[in-house]
Amino acid sequence: MKILVKSIAFLSLIVTSHAAVAACNMDVEVGDALTFSVTQMTVEKSCGNVTINLKHTGKLASSVMGHNWVLTKDTDANDVASKGLAAGLANNYVAAGDARVLAATKIIGGGESTSVSFSTEALTAGGKYIYVCTFPGHSFVMRGTLNVGA
Repeated sequence: MKILVKSIAFLSLIVTSHAAVAACNMDVEVGDALTFSVTQMTVEKSCGNVTINLKHTGKLASSVMGHNWVLTKDTDANDVASKGLAAGLANNYVAAGDARVLAATKIIGGGESTSVSFSTEALTAGGKYIYVCTFPGHSFVMRGTLNVGA
């Protein structure tokens, strides 16, 4: 009986540890339509680092229907996307040195994947952040919310 209890406790620890790791790594898909597969995310500040894996499941090239994942404070999202337009495709539609960009992937096209890792240090527990695609015209419909837990 003691072996059974210890085995269950050990398995519970493994499952709990895996769940904590999984919550710090998230997969998001985009395609040839203007949508993120996930529009609500929650990360724990205790993650330390978060990784977003972006996969373009469509067929169109990055110059035609490219997508990225750009994280900002909710109040900065529209202006960051607007300033990104002038930066152009060569800069992934993200203005160089824009301190309001908390994390950003490169622009990808059909069949491509990319990732971005960022520290939760700059995020506030209980805070609300917005992620958008800054490809021209996409940011008004391609957006989601990243909530930060303790």
